[in-house]
Amino acid sequence: METIYTFLNVLVMPFWLLMLFAPHWEWTKRIMASFWPIVLVALLYAGLLLSQVGPMVGILANPTLVTVAGILGRPTGATIAWAHFLAFDLFVGRWAYLDSREKEITAWIVSPLLFFILMVGPLGFLLYLLGRTAVLRQRKN
Repeated sequence: METIYTFLNVLVMPFWLLMLFAPHWEWTKRIMASFWPIVLVALLYAGLLLSQVGPMVGILANPTLVTVAGILGRPTGATIAWAHFLAFDLFVGRWAYLDSREKEITAWIVSPLLFFILMVGPLGFLLYLLGRTAVLRQRKN
């Protein structure tokens, strides 16, 4: 599981680095316009989850805090959850990146917000929405 965990991190990091440090590069725009970066992580997640479907069926059908904590407390469960986080954070980061390019919001504002999406997903998403709203409102005035 350690190897898969490391591979997942290595897999997503180039996409984040492109969005953070080369947001105007044509290849960044082309790569991030595609769903393939997320599909790759989602496929790995699906494979991990399906490999554990037997033990997971009962837990997923009736999750409790104790059973979810038990799964996450094991390397396999933590790796599956990590793949889930990485796939969804990358999806949200990709959306924010594409939305900011469409709305012509400067990368000086968006890059730090993308970093927050990478590090603290939902909070970063909220910060992006606040920043986006502030920029668009300021433009309107």
